Amino acid sequence: MFLRAMSTDKRGLPEGLSNKVSSDGKLFYRISEVSRMTGVKPYVLRYWESEFPTLSPRKNRGGWRLYQKKDIEIILNIKDMLYKERYTIEGVKRRLLGNRSDKEDRGLVKRLKRELKDILNGISS
Repeated sequence: MFLRAMSTDKRGLPEGLSNKVSSDGKLFYRISEVSRMTGVKPYVLRYWESEFPTLSPRKNRGGWRLYQKKDIEIILNIKDMLYKERYTIEGVKRRLLGNRSDKEDRGLVKRLKRELKDILNGISS
């Protein structure tokens, strides 16, 4: 799968999206509209809602999801982390919740590698 680079505005939104979000005067967007704007399929958006607590669009009386601009920004952030930066779902969760920094994650990985090497050396001795 090839990823194409998108040009973004100063808020990090893809060019054209910020105009759609602000110039049409809408406060809420249905899932099909958000899917078109972000390039993320509706079933993926629903899945992400179950995985990422920070993504929680309102629902109307009929149960339809109503996304706001902040929700769209979170979706684009998740999309970038998963597809461009190659984070795992768990990595994105940690990053969104701010539990660990990248530096702490790298330190943990280095420590685990050392421990695994020690275990392998112990087995081969």
